[in-house]
Amino acid sequence: MDHLGKSKFKRALEYFPVLALLSIARLIPFRIRGKVFAAIGGFAVSNLSGARKRVVNGLSRVFPELAPEEVKRITRDVGRNTAQTLSEILMNSDYKKRRHLFTATGPGLAVLEQARDAGKGAIIVSAHFGQWEAIRHHLAMNDMETGAVYRENNNPLYERRFRHAIEQGGSPIVARSPKGNMKMVRHLRSGGFFALLVDQKYLVGKLVPFMGVDAMTTTAPAELALRYDLPLVPAFATRQANGMDIVIEYEEPIKPSDVMKMTTDINERIGDRIKKNPEQWYWLHNRWQLNRLEAP
Repeated sequence: MDHLGKSKFKRALEYFPVLALLSIARLIPFRIRGKVFAAIGGFAVSNLSGARKRVVNGLSRVFPELAPEEVKRITRDVGRNTAQTLSEILMNSDYKKRRHLFTATGPGLAVLEQARDAGKGAIIVSAHFGQWEAIRHHLAMNDMETGAVYRENNNPLYERRFRHAIEQGGSPIVARSPKGNMKMVRHLRSGGFFALLVDQKYLVGKLVPFMGVDAMTTTAPAELALRYDLPLVPAFATRQANGMDIVIEYEEPIKPSDVMKMTTDINERIGDRIKKNPEQWYWLHNRWQLNRLEAP
């Protein structure tokens, strides 16, 4: 078997457990499925040392006063929310039918509706918090279809599955790349909406405080909003105590000023949400791992 054949075989082996799990999951009723994935995720993150260490290290960095019991609870619940959210996204064609689960509020919604009615583009900024994909589902339900930027997966089999899934939430879907950035800009300038999850570590960006600790942060949302005179609306989808209902809050838009001030405001908005519901953020990111590449 040649090198390419080995590579394809290895990727197929990596993808098979995902395929098998999703095939079985589709046979389980929606509400039970969510609970099953939450239980698996909670157990995995609590007991796999690498995952547990990432969550605990992050919590210790920004919430050093937390009692060990609380750290343990949050770590488990991070796994629960992450696994349930991922299961809903991977079966997005099913999840988008659950519009009765979504409740929306906040002044930012009216701003987005005004942009839609005027044929103007808009940028929605959020984070890997709660059920973040519910935001795009809700916008699509209200004639505000919203594209998204995502990071391509190295496994082409999983990549096809994941891309197809997030396309169910709205289009266009673009990979994080110069080509993808150009497509996003064209869409925004033509009156389209884009949602950006800006809580991850970026290779190039600016050092901006995130929950009190400097983190490499993209300035792209602020730059685009200023350059093309677009509303920049933070939105967050918080999972409720029953594990199913989602409250989507469209906040007051970020006020136009300068790039660094606006980017700092975005980080503060995200940080405030995480402080209220730390178990609903994806602490598995290496959010505070700094890089040497800083944009001029």
